[in-house]
Amino acid sequence: MGPDQFRIVMNILAFGIGNLGGPDLFIILLIVLVLFGAKKLPDLARSLGQSMNEFRKAREDIDRELHYTGARPSQPQPSQSTQQVAAVPSAQQVTPAAQSQ
Repeated sequence: MGPDQFRIVMNILAFGIGNLGGPDLFIILLIVLVLFGAKKLPDLARSLGQSMNEFRKAREDIDRELHYTGARPSQPQPSQSTQQVAAVPSAQQVTPAAQSQ
């Protein structure tokens, strides 16, 4: 198998059917119309648009977070164990009234 044939096979596998033309899309839309009915199509389109918008926002948030963490110099974060130790009072900080109980 030559490199051109390999590229063609990979394109077909990557895009599934291959190229979708006008008649193919028309048949798909006709099948969707028959399955869901004309009254449900606006709701389906609206929900599809909302989900695409949420996906775009999530992708932009991830991109922004990755860019922010890449631009920020790394600073050592205090470990959780040191935060817990600071929250527990030492024996010297305990008052005598608390010791007698």
